[in-house]
Formats: sequence, C-alpha cells, structure tokens
Amino acid sequence: MTVAWRKKRSVMRRYNLTAQMYDERYCEEQEAKYKAALDGVNLVCNSVVLDVGCGSGMFFSKVADKVASLVGVDVSRGLLLLAKERAKTYPSASIIQADADHLPFKRDLFSHVFAFTVLQNMPKPALTLQELKLVSKKDAFFVVTGLKAAVSLEAFGQVLETAGLRAVSLRDDEALRCYVVTAVQGES
Repeated sequence: MTVAWRKKRSVMRRYNLTAQMYDERYCEEQEAKYKAALDGVNLVCNSVVLDVGCGSGMFFSKVADKVASLVGVDVSRGLLLLAKERAKTYPSASIIQADADHLPFKRDLFSHVFAFTVLQNMPKPALTLQELKLVSKKDAFFVVTGLKAAVSLEAFGQVLETAGLRAVSLRDDEALRCYVVTAVQGES
C-alpha cells in the first residue's frame, strides 16, 4: 500500500468515525469560510459547481438554489450519508463518493470549484489541484482553502503556482483559521 493511499484511508476513517458530530464541531468555522469564499465569486443560474470534499453538505444551502447544477464529492461514506439528506432539499444538488485525485467527470465540465478543508488532507495538494483543473472549464473559478496551522501563506501560494493557478483574491482574516483564495487558471 502506498504512503499516499494510507494517508487517504486514514482521513476517510477519521471522517467516517466523526461524521455524526461533524456539523456541530465545524459549523461555525465552515460558515466563516463559506462567507469569505462567496464574497469573491459570482455564481449565476447557469453555473455548474463542484464542491470537492463536500463533507456533510453544509455548503449546499449557500449555492444550490443559485446554480444549474451542484455536485458534492467526498471520500467519506459517513459524511456523504449526511450530505445525501441535505441534497434531497435541492433539485440541483447531487453527491458522489470519489477521491479528489481521481474524479469521475469529463473534462471542461465545472464553472466553479470549491475545495474547503481538502488540500491539507491530500498527499500531493498541487496534483489534486491539477485534477480539479482537468474537470473544469478554462475560465473556471477555484476557491480553495489552506489551513494556517498546516501551511504558511508562502507555501500555500507555491502549491497554487505549481498547479498552474493564479490567485485573484486572498482572505487572510484573523477570524479565519485558513487562507481563502479565489484563483483562475493561468500564470502568476
């Protein structure tokens, strides 16, 4: 078994075991990220959104009624069972269990990609971002977070650059435990 897969299995197990308390534990923190993320992104009725690492689907209520389609992806079955219940409320929302490094979508599909609390759980974050680029339109917007306790702003910027993403906005508020970056494909 590879080191990368061991890390992913560990993350999957942790979230499966803690799924029932996920919302209670992370709601306030996630809500702050969602607010910061949506301040810098314009969603329209024909937007096709990917919420990679969707967890229990808390983000669905922020965007599902504003877009044509919302797909939530997570590796944790436990969290996806919760997300499935949330998705029932929104006709535009669907969920899929998948690894963010191996997404089951055709190329050039998504207009917006949100990756909250994902990159610090991935063995090679720049490769994860490259996979997200493959399934996204050339003019897609990416909103990604980097946990401040896990990565410096400089290192996070390097991951984005290595993946071929160019930051167009950064939120680094003291109230946030992470950096919230809106990016597009292209050179810095």
